[in-house]
Amino acid sequence: MSPKGSFSDTDEKKVHVDVHVAVAADKDIDTAAQLAAGLDEELTPEESIRVRRKIDWHILPLMCVLYWIQFMDKTTLGSSAILGIREATHLTNNQYNWLGTIFYLSYLVFEYPQNLALQRFPSHQNMVLFSINIFVWGVALCLHAACKSFGAGFMIVSSMFYTRKEQTLRVGYWFLMNGTAQIISGFLSFGTLHIKTEKFEPWQWLMIITGILTLITAVLYWFLFPDSPTNAWFLTLEERAKAVKRIQENQTGVENKHFKIEQFYEALTDPKTWLFALFSALDNVPNSLTNQRQIIVSSFGFSNLQTTLLGCVDGFIEIVTIYTGVQLAARIPNSRAWVGTIYFLPNILGVLLINLLPWSNKVGLLFGQWLTGVGTTGFVLSLSWLSSVTAGHTKRVTVNAIMLIAYCLGNATAPFMWQTKYKPRNHVPWAIIGICYVICPALLLIIRYLLARENKKRDAEPADDKYDDVYIEVVLPDGTRTEKRVDKEYLDLTDIQNRDFRYVL
Repeated sequence: MSPKGSFSDTDEKKVHVDVHVAVAADKDIDTAAQLAAGLDEELTPEESIRVRRKIDWHILPLMCVLYWIQFMDKTTLGSSAILGIREATHLTNNQYNWLGTIFYLSYLVFEYPQNLALQRFPSHQNMVLFSINIFVWGVALCLHAACKSFGAGFMIVSSMFYTRKEQTLRVGYWFLMNGTAQIISGFLSFGTLHIKTEKFEPWQWLMIITGILTLITAVLYWFLFPDSPTNAWFLTLEERAKAVKRIQENQTGVENKHFKIEQFYEALTDPKTWLFALFSALDNVPNSLTNQRQIIVSSFGFSNLQTTLLGCVDGFIEIVTIYTGVQLAARIPNSRAWVGTIYFLPNILGVLLINLLPWSNKVGLLFGQWLTGVGTTGFVLSLSWLSSVTAGHTKRVTVNAIMLIAYCLGNATAPFMWQTKYKPRNHVPWAIIGICYVICPALLLIIRYLLARENKKRDAEPADDKYDDVYIEVVLPDGTRTEKRVDKEYLDLTDIQNRDFRYVL
């Protein structure tokens, strides 16, 4: 039988492609299908690990560096708040809050077009787009130093190169760069406070230094970052085939450059899309603390120098909690929701401490604020989880975009909680944050329940052979042609179309 709405009504579909051609000839075949079909030998665990290590060495450092750079860039506003930017540019509290909102509104406007471009553009153009984005970001950051007034893939890439279990760890590795960024930013802020230059203030130096680092990163991405395992420059043709074969267990394929409207609609009607989006929006309301954290610590009674160094502790806590969280989730089968829920508990305790402790107990208040950084692990796990339970390239792009749009909405609206009238205790914003910390783990458990129920339903269904008779014609190295069956994993099926798909929990 043929895939619904995709192939003709014949019992067998033969797609003629050359094994050496980079893009499959039929829109229903994953671009990696011909590579996988050309690999005759079985992929041994040892060879799979060797290829994975080669991928790790070439793309994981770049992903970590970029995530470190972008988060450090994003936190420069919070660091600059205690380095003098509000006074130098005459910012009111409301205008300062708008700066954080404008960042995420821009993120919101460009999110889906950028994700769509990653799908539809040729591979080399994607990397050009990636590098240009980083370069423009770096230029914009440097220009912040001139301000005098208020005026104004990683998820897709990870799913292409890594298995489900590996995705949980790798997403955690590059996300813990947030903590690294906070530590380095703290030391940079401390250092810039000691720079004494006429007509150029410490916060301006911070913008210039981080902007230059971003520009260097853009150059590295231009020359070194691969678009997918099908064309990774550091892999041989045989290793590319093995890289594709090793992620076959994901049942999500690698990529497909054709936009499929039926997958787009499926993403919009899939309940888990909106549950993950709601989680993303609510979990990032507390993320407004990024630009408020140092202001709050300073209000506890610490000096500017003390505040910049104490910010390093936030980074250390984030590194430890994310690392331990993703290790637990990777080692304990089907534990993502449970681990994420447990890591939210210290956040709730932290909010209670900040609201209930006497204002004179600045050490206790500081520890309360540090505790609110533990729950970041839940968001990290949700990112890798969403990618693991979504198949079909257009659907994955759409779902990732929706989740990141929700991320932007949460971040864009949250800064306006921090009104002058609520200072110094900020009971209202902290209460809102506490409510989010209660709802978010509940959402993780609801998602887990729904996915587990769907798995049981599929286990009870008869075997699905609808997509078993799909073939491609490959050209072997000696010039002979032969037909090889395309595994279901390379047909760009969604997780709903493929009844053999099982959701990780």
